Amino acid sequence: MLRTRVIPCLLLKGRGLVKTVKFRDPVYVGDPINAVRIFNDKEVDELVFLDITATIEKRPPQFDLIGDIATECFMPFGIGGGIHDIETANRLLKMGSEKVIFNSAATDLNLIREAANLFGSQSVVASIDVKRSRFGKYQVYTHSGRVNTKKDPVEFAKELESAGAGEIFLNSIDRDGTMIGYDIQLLKSVTESINIPVVACGGAGKLDDFREAVINGGASAVAAGSMFVFHGPHRAVLINYPTQEQLKQYLN
Repeated sequence: MLRTRVIPCLLLKGRGLVKTVKFRDPVYVGDPINAVRIFNDKEVDELVFLDITATIEKRPPQFDLIGDIATECFMPFGIGGGIHDIETANRLLKMGSEKVIFNSAATDLNLIREAANLFGSQSVVASIDVKRSRFGKYQVYTHSGRVNTKKDPVEFAKELESAGAGEIFLNSIDRDGTMIGYDIQLLKSVTESINIPVVACGGAGKLDDFREAVINGGASAVAAGSMFVFHGPHRAVLINYPTQEQLKQYLN
């Protein structure tokens, strides 16, 4: 049985890596190429890069930077941000990205369907960013958490699965950068409603959080940001990753 994938989720802003808290106040944490080299040495399972300003700035992904990443990266990686058409997705896959991650454009189910038909569902990831309303209702947001679609995440996940998405990247805006643990209620509600893999993101702060996401939340994989770029109570920037022995202990 394969161990659960543990994925650093790296946010691109310009040509640098940043980290946010609840999708706000991005803080510079380093150079993406340097981070890739460190993660290579640490035998990371997979990487996810999300360009958090591409859609807001109405521009395509940074193809030159992604080309550099593809050259350096020894593990599979996925790219999200600014992917709104088949041509962009195709270019990224040809450059070496294993997966293309649709977020704001995921609301266009015809685009998801076409991408899945052309590239295969295994290459198409739908990213769902979720925030709770003041009344406790979960709602899907796009454009880096700025636009409330009013969609229910469970129903949206079902639609994306039917359209051909091969994986759901489920991110809790409320937990982003907090390191207080995943939203297990949200995670479980989605994983119990669909049959495709769900990657949990938003809130991981310790290895126990990974196990809880898998065992109690039904996640097929876990992703984290702050946990892999900060160290200690003062959040000093330090690219890190659990040892293979630690991961086996918690996720086997």
